[in-house]
Amino acid sequence: MAFTAQKTYSTGLLTSPMSLSMTDVNSDTTPDIIVALYNQYTVGVLFNFGNGTFHAQTTYSTGIGSFPQCVSGVDVNGDNKPDIIVANNGGNGVGVLFNAGNGTFLSQITYPTGSPSYPPSAAAADVNNDNKPDIVVANQNLGNVGVLFNFGNGTFRSQTTYSTGNNSGPTSVVLVDVNADGQRDIIIANYNEGSVGVLLNFGNGTFHPVTSYSTGNNSKARSVSIVDVNNDNKPDIIVANYGINNIGVLFNFGNGTFGPQTTYSTGTNSGPMSVAAVDINGDNKPDIIVANYDANNLGVLYNVGNGTFLPQTTCSTGTSSQPRSVSVTDINNDSKPDIIVANYGANNIGVLLAN
Repeated sequence: MAFTAQKTYSTGLLTSPMSLSMTDVNSDTTPDIIVALYNQYTVGVLFNFGNGTFHAQTTYSTGIGSFPQCVSGVDVNGDNKPDIIVANNGGNGVGVLFNAGNGTFLSQITYPTGSPSYPPSAAAADVNNDNKPDIVVANQNLGNVGVLFNFGNGTFRSQTTYSTGNNSGPTSVVLVDVNADGQRDIIIANYNEGSVGVLLNFGNGTFHPVTSYSTGNNSKARSVSIVDVNNDNKPDIIVANYGINNIGVLFNFGNGTFGPQTTYSTGTNSGPMSVAAVDINGDNKPDIIVANYDANNLGVLYNVGNGTFLPQTTCSTGTSSQPRSVSVTDINNDSKPDIIVANYGANNIGVLLAN
């Protein structure tokens, strides 16, 4: 699969875009961009014209000193309009911005995660089987994850916390059923510890103690993605190991336990920061797309078919761009997955369309 040269959209001088999410926020059936603007203390929304090009962003405050680091778009109040959930690293909390209905958003409501928790990541999904998406947040500085249950109207209970290990430093969280019991489990990347952690759901939104799997000494595990890469109907873990310049793949044994990682180089001094797993060449096998922060490029590792991957091919995101977050989705309705990247150093969003 080939991609066009990157087209960029400015997020503003010194905004430092950290994270992005692709979500249709204005109900026109095309995915829009939501981006966390770390140094501007805002989230930005860029509407899709429908052909994979985007309007200039509209921004919404997350609070002075909040340093928003992670965003996602999920309907949390049951009105069929995706809202914004944001992890405010400097604000020691998670924020919720309700969608007013046309892709504009109300002022943020904040929920504290403890001081100094410095949350870099949050995800939203129903974890207690009440059909209301709950929030799970990685509290990096406290070595735990917090679970905030949804009352049903998009307001949330105070968090219940679960340890991820002393000085583990959780930086990325995803919610996926990994043991086939119909319950979403918590999977985390532990930056300080150099591991990925799995907290299995008891079924009522409470969780087992963490089971950790090493990603290597000084690996600085930064990002996780969960997908079945070897076609056995069991979701596997893909992790970006920033400190040792590789991607790790951990196969699921089927009961929510995982084997040791197999690693794939992302290049000397590449600094992989974010990882996604999507079939980009149409062979029904998920490939790995990685944002290499220190190498100023994107890497693509094609799946051979049994969950092993070819050496990465790369495409530039620009000098000093420092790509921080990557997403893959069809943005121009041609049934081909495109790549969208948040370029932290260049203060822009990059779009690479599939040819």
